[in-house]
Amino acid sequence: MEIREGAIRRGTGQSRVSPLLASERVVTGYLAVAVVSEQTKGKRGRKAGANSTPSSVQVLDRSLALFSLVADRDGSTLTDLADETGLAPSTIHRLLTSLSSHGMVAHDPDTGEWTIGVRAFEIGNAFLRFRKLGTISRPFLKRLMEESGETANIGIEDDGDVVFISQVESHAPMRAFFRPGRRGPSHASGIGKAILSTWSDTEIAKTLGGKTLMHFTGRTLDTVPALIRNIQEIRNRGWSIDDEEHTLGMRCIAAPLFNEYGEAIGGISISGPSVRIDDDRLETLGSLVRRTADELTRAIGGHRPGDG
Repeated sequence: MEIREGAIRRGTGQSRVSPLLASERVVTGYLAVAVVSEQTKGKRGRKAGANSTPSSVQVLDRSLALFSLVADRDGSTLTDLADETGLAPSTIHRLLTSLSSHGMVAHDPDTGEWTIGVRAFEIGNAFLRFRKLGTISRPFLKRLMEESGETANIGIEDDGDVVFISQVESHAPMRAFFRPGRRGPSHASGIGKAILSTWSDTEIAKTLGGKTLMHFTGRTLDTVPALIRNIQEIRNRGWSIDDEEHTLGMRCIAAPLFNEYGEAIGGISISGPSVRIDDDRLETLGSLVRRTADELTRAIGGHRPGDG
């Protein structure tokens, strides 16, 4: 989460490791990247096999991983990408040129930086249309923001994380801000915990038990047993709260969204400073978020488990 104050943003300082930095095999939610073990001679600083002739599958893997890397940044030069991935600049340029020909990335000749392309945006919108959340959720988010006075968000679950896909910002001078496409850990997210509350304890332990639950603040629930105890409370009341568990001074209240099978596909939330989302407002705001989630669930043709 970022706190937006006028035109100033303060980031959380988190970073994502490039999927091309692995020595053998990396899985990053969308793709797996294999790196061959053959030593490369005469290419100081390059990874083993980085300049060997790749198979068509490796080319695709590298292209998608590179595309993901470009998408995570506001602009990267060829040198930046080569240094971070360990691939030769000529290889990076060839992959970027191919991606550019399909509109997936774009090159700024003035700065030399590569950024996400228009076609990628169109494909992303196609995904949102498929989920029906992109267009249908907008009026619900706007109304939720107006009634609560806080930033309203939509996020979906992916491999134990939350990916934020839409937002309507509060008009308040100090407010929460999530860049669409941003990924965050479920255990320290209001939406994440709302989704996890629809899973069994066994499913939660299986999905998160093998992961390191990152510690962000003194309030972070960074063990599975502590998380499950908190999730039991969420199940009982029907909405979750990120109580400064990711960012000190910020709270988030969320509830799950369901598809036509009664399965949680995402969540809706409000986020804002703890001084505004104080203890006296929790029940009122929690009921508001839960009610909005149920209304949006019905609007996309879904239903809560047992209501179908």
